[in-house]
Amino acid sequence: MAERKQGYFTKLIKLLEDYQKVLIVHCDNVGSNHMQSIRANLRGKAELLMGKNTMMRKAIKGHLAKNTKLEALLPHLKGNVGLVFTNDDLKKICVDIDNNKKRAQARIGSIAPIDVFIPAGVTTLDPSFTGFMQALNISTRISKGCIEILTDIHLIKKGDKVGSSEAALLEKLDISPFFYGLIPLTIYDDGECYPPKVLDLNSEEILKKVTLGVQRLSALSLQIHFPITASVPHLMARAFQNLCCISVASDYTIDKVAELKELLDNPEALAAAAAASATQTVVEAPHVAVAEEKKAPAAEPKKEEPKEEAEEEEDGGFGGLFD
Repeated sequence: MAERKQGYFTKLIKLLEDYQKVLIVHCDNVGSNHMQSIRANLRGKAELLMGKNTMMRKAIKGHLAKNTKLEALLPHLKGNVGLVFTNDDLKKICVDIDNNKKRAQARIGSIAPIDVFIPAGVTTLDPSFTGFMQALNISTRISKGCIEILTDIHLIKKGDKVGSSEAALLEKLDISPFFYGLIPLTIYDDGECYPPKVLDLNSEEILKKVTLGVQRLSALSLQIHFPITASVPHLMARAFQNLCCISVASDYTIDKVAELKELLDNPEALAAAAAASATQTVVEAPHVAVAEEKKAPAAEPKKEEPKEEAEEEEDGGFGGLFD
């Protein structure tokens, strides 16, 4: 027994030295055959180590002298858990673990991980089970020699214990509502521990959260008058605004407000500048109109139709009588 424990300690310490990332997983309702299939699927990408929590803690505490960061693992070693060691992408490892879940029947006394519904419709049960259905307050009727459930039934709520009647009914209806497998609980990454849902964040979401955090920190710094790197630009801008106000209100002039003070001292120039600004805004529109005119084809001049030449009066007839 002592040799087995020593061998386990040696293996765990070697894994802690070889891998920087550890995934703490929950292992309830996972059989030995199921565990072997998970190990085979993770081979070459990660290593799964099971064991008693007391042995894990003892091995880690004995290794803290060489790596103090491992102390962050100790609070998470509680319950029926295992350790998945890897240097690969943790997101891919979590996906592989999730893909290894297997469908299973509801066991008596187990905690339901999801809500369980029985859909309305004709079942394969014969009328002898009518009393069983009535005991569970399920409305039924006989249809074509079989029991028909009239409405959808919320049989088990998430987090509730599975009773014997519910388990028996699901078994008779051949319904396996649950999926069992390793459930990631906590990620250890070089001294830092965080929940697996962090892996679902993309770069944009992380940037938004970091930006929001910096904004809140900067606002707090300004409110309590304690300068930090994030609030220094705001403090400098506010100080410059105060200097400009002092310069405008006094005889002392700084370069940035010299032109403004000249305009304030000369109301006519200020009004002219305002009018010029408004005119510039209005004048920008004709450029668009001119561009459109250039694009539009010029109208072709109308061609004057040639006038018909008056027919020359022919000399003849009676005209020659008066020569």
